Amino acid sequence: MARILLSLAIGVMAGGWCELGMAQTMDELINDGKDPANVVTQSLGFDRRNYSPLTEINPSNIKRLVPIWSTSLMNEIGELGAPTVHNGVMYIVNGKWTFAIDVATGRQVWRSPISFDEGVYKVAPFGAINRGAATLYNGKVYRVTIDNHLLAIDQKTGKVVWDQVFADFREGYTATGAPIVAGGVVISGVAGGEFTTRGFLDGWDPETGQKLWRRYTVPAPGEPGSETWPKNSDAWKWGGGATWRSGSYDPELDLVYWGTGNAEPYDPRPRGHLDSLYTSSVIAIRPKTGETVCHYQYTPNDVYDVDGTDELVLADLTIGGKPRKTMIQANKNGFVYVLDRTNCSLIAAHPFTRVNWASRIDLESGRPVLTELYEKFLSGQEVEIYPQRGTNAVPIAFNPSTGLVYATTWNVPRIQKLAPPKPQVIGTNSTGVVGRQPVLKPGEIAGHFLAINPLTGQKKWEIPLPDMPSSAGMLVTGGGLVFTGKLTGEFVALDEATGQTLWQFKTGSSVNSTAITYTHNGRQYVTIVSGLGGSLARRYAARDVPAGGSVWTFALMAN
Repeated sequence: MARILLSLAIGVMAGGWCELGMAQTMDELINDGKDPANVVTQSLGFDRRNYSPLTEINPSNIKRLVPIWSTSLMNEIGELGAPTVHNGVMYIVNGKWTFAIDVATGRQVWRSPISFDEGVYKVAPFGAINRGAATLYNGKVYRVTIDNHLLAIDQKTGKVVWDQVFADFREGYTATGAPIVAGGVVISGVAGGEFTTRGFLDGWDPETGQKLWRRYTVPAPGEPGSETWPKNSDAWKWGGGATWRSGSYDPELDLVYWGTGNAEPYDPRPRGHLDSLYTSSVIAIRPKTGETVCHYQYTPNDVYDVDGTDELVLADLTIGGKPRKTMIQANKNGFVYVLDRTNCSLIAAHPFTRVNWASRIDLESGRPVLTELYEKFLSGQEVEIYPQRGTNAVPIAFNPSTGLVYATTWNVPRIQKLAPPKPQVIGTNSTGVVGRQPVLKPGEIAGHFLAINPLTGQKKWEIPLPDMPSSAGMLVTGGGLVFTGKLTGEFVALDEATGQTLWQFKTGSSVNSTAITYTHNGRQYVTIVSGLGGSLARRYAARDVPAGGSVWTFALMAN
């Protein structure tokens, strides 16, 4: 089926009940979080902290938190992204639509449909999910589609301003993460791990859609890092390193930090058992040129599908009595890392969930110290690897006042063994392993809500989750609350000090997204998107939880 782009935007503003202000400058994006009425970037800031200083809603009054409106998002594929808010209008993206919604009433301002080639389902079997937020800049909403189109949508009308295709899904590429705007450049990534793809980032002119640069995450022969791929081999052409989450930005250093996915295939033999740069890494790039300034590889020669794509939280920490510019990642491999963001060097690394593939991270070399599992895997044995994922591709939160990271963690193994060798064919699934899913016993602890000090590894609290882990992100507030969710649909508020559940509300479907909080007319609101989606959420909850996307907004009930 040929792709037909529908630029029709449905809905109009009614009688001035909502005002669409268009000015999002780079200064406004950089200062996100200082104006409590607006949330103009993903994670409430380029530093990706998912922290809000708002205090109106707090443990003393959380029981008065009630829904003030909810509306359908016309989508059963899944709601995995967080909203953004500007001048009283909320913007939400999913696989089928882009929405503009009046914050005060929940009424639709406009909705813009997304049309995509359904042939993409051959490489996206779990549907047209979208993990990103609506990216706002200079009167436009930027987003990707599952079949690799980057769209600029007029923020006032919902009509498509420009549309650029950046990859062919027939070659295994898809797109699910939010682009960011850094240094006046729109930067977008690509998904497609497990489908013999070669990851990259693209830089775009935000006004015209002209491509400014492309930075591949797997080097070609002769480029820096190519020595970590076998010589006289085409392995680099389908080496992995997808960029399917979103980046962070430090405007003072003028550096964008972006995580990369696992190496392909998982079987290390076609890759020469080498490190396979720059897969399972963080790369720091210049936004205007795509130039790579530094990198750190979390999992050299990744055979476990543990990636490095999770967001980098930027924080200034005091270490050894001196201030350091750091970045923090709760990696899928089960370790939480603290890196120096000026040069990508390792400062600290500690396990935050059960880990058996490595005993520790060596601070001098920066490399994991492997256990016997690697050799067992290479010998052809079936191995049970912890964790299957440390956390499920959802944002953590960081409170600069406490220095703690808050995360939803997984306590589930990956079970795999080497598959018989087969040729690598572009655009086909080829992991090089045979896997099977673990069977959990009733009541077995599948994950936790966690508060951890990333520098020391000390856990302040760890709340067990029986039967199902969580696939929701974390939001922490100055009011002493941590907001998150459960696969079974509960939106919950935890006591930041203890992890105790102080309040919960059952939404209509599964909570697989991250909450935001902001003010409107001086009143603090909290918004969460609900809707079962993503392969793992569906695997655990599809039999127990109905699908269907909706957005819920809450505020304190008057005394």
